[in-house]
Amino acid sequence: MGRGKIEIKRIENSTNRQVTFSKRRNGIMKKAKEISVLCDAQVSLVIFSSLGKMFEYCSPSTTLSKMLEKYQQNSGKKLWDAKHENLSAEIDRIKKENDNMQIELRHLKGEDLNSLNPKELIPIEEALQNGLTGVRDKQMDFLKMLKKNERMLEEENKRLTYLLHHQQLAMEGSMRELDIGYHQKDREYAAQMPLTFRVQPIQPNLQGNK
Repeated sequence: MGRGKIEIKRIENSTNRQVTFSKRRNGIMKKAKEISVLCDAQVSLVIFSSLGKMFEYCSPSTTLSKMLEKYQQNSGKKLWDAKHENLSAEIDRIKKENDNMQIELRHLKGEDLNSLNPKELIPIEEALQNGLTGVRDKQMDFLKMLKKNERMLEEENKRLTYLLHHQQLAMEGSMRELDIGYHQKDREYAAQMPLTFRVQPIQPNLQGNK
C-alpha cells in the first residue's frame, strides 16, 4: 500500500511543523552534498527556519561569496548596492594594507630579505636604528626613575631612623624620670612613717646569756 499524498500547505501544529522541517532540511542538505560530489557541481544552499535560525551548505570547491558573484554575473541581477560595493572595496583595501604591514613586520624581524634590493634595505635599517634609539631612551628613563625612587627610599629610611632614635631617647628619659620619682616617693613615705613602725636594730637578749 503506497503512502498517501501530503497536502502542501502550512502545518498548523508547531511540533509537527518543527519535526517536518528537520527531516526536510536534512534531506535537502543530503541531496545538495550528493549532487556536488557525484556531478562535480558547485552548490550553495541557505535555509532559514521560521525562528530565523540559519542553515547552510556550500561545495568545498567554492565559497558562498563566490557563488553569489557568479549568480550576479549570470543572472544580471545586482545583489549589491553602492553602499555594499564601497564597503567591499574598503574591506579589500584594509586586507591589502594588513598584508603589506605583515610583510614589513617580517622584514623588520630580518625575514624574507633576499627579495629586497639595497635601496629597499635602507629604510628598514633606519627604522631599526630609530627603534633601537627609542628602546635605549626608554631604558634610560626607567633607570633614572629607579635611581630617583632609590634616593627617595634612602631619605625616608634616614627620616624613620632619626625618628626611631629620638623615640628611644625619649623612652629612656621617661624611664629614668619614673625611677627617680619612685625612689623619691619611697624616701618621703619612710620619713612620714611613725617611729613604732620603723625597723629597729636587733638588740641582744641579755637575759638569755645569763
